[in-house]
Amino acid sequence: MPSNEEEQDAVDLRQYSHTLKKYWLVTATVMFSVFGLTALATFSQKKVYQAKGKLVLKQSETSSLTGLRQRVGELSGLTLASSPVDTGVEIISSNPMVKKTINKLELKDKYGQPLKIEDFLKNLKVKGIRGTDVMELTYRSTNAKEATDVINTLMKTYLENNILTNRTEAKSVKELLSKELPQIESRVVEAEVALRRFKDANRVVSLEEEARVGVEALQDLLSQINRAKAQLEGVKNRSAALQSKLKLTTQQAVKLSTLSQSPGVQQVVTEYQKVQDELAVARTRLTDENPIVKNLIGKEQALRKQIEKRVGGIVGSGQSIPEQNLQIGQLKQTLTEELVKSEIDRLALANQVGVLQKAFLSSQARLRMLPQLEQRQQALERRLQVAKTTYQQAFKQLQEVEVLEKQKIGNVRIVSQALTPEKPISPKIALNLVLGGFLGILLGIGTALLLEAMDKSLKTVKEVKRLLDYPLLGAIPHLSLSHKGKSSLEIPIRDKPDSSASAAFEMLMTNLDFTLSDKELRVILVTSSVPNEGKSFVAANLATAKAQMGQRVLLIDADMRRPRQQEIWGLPNLTGLSQVLAGKGDLQTTPQQAFMNLDVLTSGAIPPHPLALMNSQPMATLIESAGTKYDFVIIDTSPVTLSAEAQVLGKWVDGMLLVVRPGVVDVDAVTATKSLVEHSGHRVLGMVVNGQIANSDYSYYPGKVNYEHQVNEKTQIKLPTIRVS
Repeated sequence: MPSNEEEQDAVDLRQYSHTLKKYWLVTATVMFSVFGLTALATFSQKKVYQAKGKLVLKQSETSSLTGLRQRVGELSGLTLASSPVDTGVEIISSNPMVKKTINKLELKDKYGQPLKIEDFLKNLKVKGIRGTDVMELTYRSTNAKEATDVINTLMKTYLENNILTNRTEAKSVKELLSKELPQIESRVVEAEVALRRFKDANRVVSLEEEARVGVEALQDLLSQINRAKAQLEGVKNRSAALQSKLKLTTQQAVKLSTLSQSPGVQQVVTEYQKVQDELAVARTRLTDENPIVKNLIGKEQALRKQIEKRVGGIVGSGQSIPEQNLQIGQLKQTLTEELVKSEIDRLALANQVGVLQKAFLSSQARLRMLPQLEQRQQALERRLQVAKTTYQQAFKQLQEVEVLEKQKIGNVRIVSQALTPEKPISPKIALNLVLGGFLGILLGIGTALLLEAMDKSLKTVKEVKRLLDYPLLGAIPHLSLSHKGKSSLEIPIRDKPDSSASAAFEMLMTNLDFTLSDKELRVILVTSSVPNEGKSFVAANLATAKAQMGQRVLLIDADMRRPRQQEIWGLPNLTGLSQVLAGKGDLQTTPQQAFMNLDVLTSGAIPPHPLALMNSQPMATLIESAGTKYDFVIIDTSPVTLSAEAQVLGKWVDGMLLVVRPGVVDVDAVTATKSLVEHSGHRVLGMVVNGQIANSDYSYYPGKVNYEHQVNEKTQIKLPTIRVS
């Protein structure tokens, strides 16, 4: 069996085929018009010839030898994005170059006037060949010789202009260098003087050598400082140990050492101690009042004063020395002398450290200045070097540019002269005709598709199902029209029971019986979205099909806007639904028998306000009574988008059957209908497609009918596709 994708492709191809058949005249007109215009334009064109020449950009040999190619005749671009070839392209296409060529060849336009630059450039094309330094020039003209002369003249003019430009640039550079050379020389002299003054002011001979020697001296001073500090620390530790042992400060030790070495002090101290001994012995025998004791006391006091006087003269007045320290032993005296010597060594080492540190700081300061001095010296030397280099280059270039000024070689060489073309490049007849035919076909099909896209009417059952999404209960085939524009067969199920339309209505009746599962379907409403979709036609034939099955059927024409049931059945419409609702008739006598088991209640006189009449209690009572009296009731009412009668009557029926006619109803009407029905909340039994054309989703042809069942997704009812054998 074919897959869904194959079926989809087949449907799309059939749709495109139908569209092209529908608009075949427009499509053919567009196709032949485009092809004809293309052919006319092709054969009316003049023959165009194209001449071609090539130039190569090269480096000037003379400028390469002299080293001045970066100043004169430079080929390299100023930026990374620029290209010498692109620059050459712009120069060749410039107005001066074009103007010279036009004047040399005396080129004229079609009116005999001098050719304008704009017109010349339209026919000229200059481009660089990728990956090379070659430029390609092409010119188009209706005259083959003229195209050749233009290219050769333009290349020759560009070559002459290039040589002249190089010589002019060389002359300008020479004049500039001649003026600048004396000023550059004076800057060299100024730089030399500034460097000499700097060295004199800062006592600079060789900063590099001075820095090397200074660093070595600084390291030597640092070593001496460290050694002196180590010795000083040892002396301090020795002094501290002696002070701790003697329990004396350094000053006290100095004083004791001085007193112990003073003969005058020691003599008096000895006599004083002797008197003290005698006084102590005398007091053991005598009292203090004894003249001997008193004499010894006086002598003691006198000697004490003598000691204080002599000690004060040595250590200073106002300072007291304990008596036990006035005379010390040999060991203590030796230790005291060592303490004094240690203090002297400490002072000497401290002074030495201070001197060394001052020398270190002085050397360090000088070394710190050296980078600044070196930086200033380098700046001055750099300035001098730049001045010297500039002078040397300027002097050298002045000599070189004198050579360049005399050269007659440019940066351009003609690679290929233009040859007279033998064959035209335009028009290309075969290609134009093929493109014209292809474009004609494309535009013709596009026009047909555009017209089809602008047509908003629904065309296939597929579109109907996609927009409404209701169960498809049946598809009524398209019936031919009579010369009056009306169908020649209003009730085919009665008048032509063997037709495909009759089979379609029978299938619709069968599918309709399976729409409700919770109760018996007795009263339905038949409506459509817009007029002329055939709802009255479907209602009449569906009622006939039901009647043929032996059921008593009532067909009510409730379309008070445009009633048609009396025309379909050929019945009088003097009395009908409006009279019954107004109380001037009843359900027993007013309906007219149109067929066996089929009664038709025509609309009757059209009231001024149909909606009020439909939305009344008598109408509800009528529908209820009809449902009781008859086996099946079909109500034909106005289209949904035309009036509100269908929505009003929908609340009293078992369900609604929506008739859709492709080619008549459009997308907007179908969308509006679905929105109104869903808003009212009425039950939609399904939809029936009326007027289905052949070769569409469902096809019908007169003759024998075959059925191929398909499953409907909504109702799970097998719907037939009617095909002709």
